Amino acid sequence: MKLHTDPATAALNTVTAYGDGYIEVNQVRFSSSVAFGPEGEVTQWPVESPADITPTLLLQAAGLSEPVRDPLAFLDEPEAAPGRPANAPEVLLVGTGGRQQFLRPDVLRPLLALGIGVEIMDTHAASRTYNILMAEGRRVVVALIPPTGESQQ
Repeated sequence: MKLHTDPATAALNTVTAYGDGYIEVNQVRFSSSVAFGPEGEVTQWPVESPADITPTLLLQAAGLSEPVRDPLAFLDEPEAAPGRPANAPEVLLVGTGGRQQFLRPDVLRPLLALGIGVEIMDTHAASRTYNILMAEGRRVVVALIPPTGESQQ
């Protein structure tokens, strides 16, 4: 399906089409999973199916790395939940291919603990939602698995 672009967002990464086995960003076709935000590179995301998604891969898609903590730091710090890093998105959209497939709570927990919303949907819906949020100027990142011949349900 070809998507129309808004001239106001022409300089930003936009999903311009998707179909069986591909995702098109800025009119460049990708046949592998990708992750990107409105600005910056479209990066390959090493995921072939939702079962491959780990907490580390979600952090990678969001442009974050796993925090390295001193195991004894809790002795010196007041107990508090970590805040969202300055470069973190408000929300990470995950497109799981042609069908929505929810992820296990333990996979989502690290991003949720940082205050980052995670929305799981099929790739078609994730692509459209990303374009809308990006056009609104929201801090959004999307990770998309190309849809295959599987039907939407």
